[in-house]
Amino acid sequence: MADNLAAAPVLSTPDNHILTDIEPITHAEPTSSLSEEQFKIRYEIDRTVREIRSQGWKRVALQFPDHMLSHSARVSQLLSRGLSESVHSSAQSPYVTGYLESNVDSLTIDTGPQAVKLTILADTSYGSCCVDEIAAEHVEADVVIHYGRACLSPTARLPVLHVFTQCDLDEAAAVKALVEAFPDPDAKVILTADIPYASHVQPMADRLFEMGYVAVFAAKIVHDPSSLIPNRTLPQATLGDPEHLSTWHIYHIAEPPTALLLNLTSKVQSIRVFIPDLGGSTGNAQAQEANTSMVLRRRYALVTSMNTVSTWGILINTLSVKNYLHVVNHVKKQIAAAGKKSYLFVVGKLNAAKIANFSEIGGWVVVGCWESSLIDSKDFFKPILTPFELELALRTDESRVWTGAWRSDFQGVLEDVRPGVTPTSVSKDGDGQEAEREELGMDSDEESAPPEFDLRTGRYVSQSRPMGRVEAPAIEFNGSKSSTALTKRMNGDLVAVNGVASPAAQFLAQKRTWKGLGSDFEVRYESDEGEEQSGLIEQGRSGVARGYFVGDSIKT
Repeated sequence: MADNLAAAPVLSTPDNHILTDIEPITHAEPTSSLSEEQFKIRYEIDRTVREIRSQGWKRVALQFPDHMLSHSARVSQLLSRGLSESVHSSAQSPYVTGYLESNVDSLTIDTGPQAVKLTILADTSYGSCCVDEIAAEHVEADVVIHYGRACLSPTARLPVLHVFTQCDLDEAAAVKALVEAFPDPDAKVILTADIPYASHVQPMADRLFEMGYVAVFAAKIVHDPSSLIPNRTLPQATLGDPEHLSTWHIYHIAEPPTALLLNLTSKVQSIRVFIPDLGGSTGNAQAQEANTSMVLRRRYALVTSMNTVSTWGILINTLSVKNYLHVVNHVKKQIAAAGKKSYLFVVGKLNAAKIANFSEIGGWVVVGCWESSLIDSKDFFKPILTPFELELALRTDESRVWTGAWRSDFQGVLEDVRPGVTPTSVSKDGDGQEAEREELGMDSDEESAPPEFDLRTGRYVSQSRPMGRVEAPAIEFNGSKSSTALTKRMNGDLVAVNGVASPAAQFLAQKRTWKGLGSDFEVRYESDEGEEQSGLIEQGRSGVARGYFVGDSIKT
């Protein structure tokens, strides 16, 4: 392919691109102007100041979602003012004054211990719903103050103070919509809301009790993503009998995340959603019934279409959520037990361009918080599944059972591990290997295993479990064992690295059409005599913008 090129391929953006092709700038969501008192109430300035002083935190990281960054500077200013006022007021107390008078000789001018450093985290490493401990550790923070809605996943290293930033709600309109949706006063309704609207739940429940609704339960916020209703309390009757939750309805204020809807679909009788933005202030809004059947069918179609994937990529979409390493190890063992290969990736925030760089990966599984693990992969080159869906995809068609239940939290995935089965790598010998393969629905004899039908291509696949083959001994060259170089045992077999099969190396050797710009590319030019000649690529300019070097020459 390189012999047919007349010029080097474009590997970067041209210098004049910025002058000719201007992309539109997407502005952040406009925020309404708030008075100083409204700022203090919405961002809970007084409570935050009290917590910082009582805990003795000296380095505080303030994490805002993108649409709240316009308020971040004002919030930081109010916190600084409140912290300085608290220090001044405490210094004026009679106890402090008496101490200073009796210990005046021991006083110093150093005011460092009283100072609190506030740092605004302008860009999160992964998602805005998760606490960004990585960015906070870069500034050596003692605590993270998280603003806005949150997934409330437990953190691993730093303490967290959540400020939910209360939003206004027309409670009368929300109550009216609930009465229209559930006209029977004896209906069992669990009243929930998105975190910024959670403060309106109990006042709405009090109104409904006055109207004769005796079976309304006001759910409160708890830090428990593995609960039957993630991060919410449950009615007393359902604590001893989780199946009893299926007799209840859920009335949710504000549009819930898709992951929450999929979690609740198979657990409750129905879900009604009241969206304040759709006329909530005028009193004409209605509670719409949530229908997740289409989303569930799409997710199940992805699961069934991924059963022939031989190479999986594990995407780490969090480094802060507690127990994420346990889930990563669990997923790796599951893939290895199925005779497939896995590779681990940490790419930060996910987008289609990043994932498309790894074309040898047949499917992805993302390890993130219970909300961010569900990714609509229609814009991605290869589908992305959750750890719960991966367990179904690794099964055979005969053993795969879809009940409609869906889970996304870490603890739920670890608890759902089938008893008596410990995933182990099929590349190792032993009696446990045969039992594991039978449990996964795999044929104990790899050679006699029937081909699997690929729904994506419409063809049969005979090598969907490459790691289930017996390893060959290390190949020797001149009496020494093979090094880390790639070797190929025979035609049609897998490329191996140190005697271990490597599907990614095989893909690189056989299917990649372009492997980068090599030294074999020749530059063709006309000589002074007019004849076309060729030469190897030479070293170009290097250095910084204020001065470049050309090869070994002096600065130009």
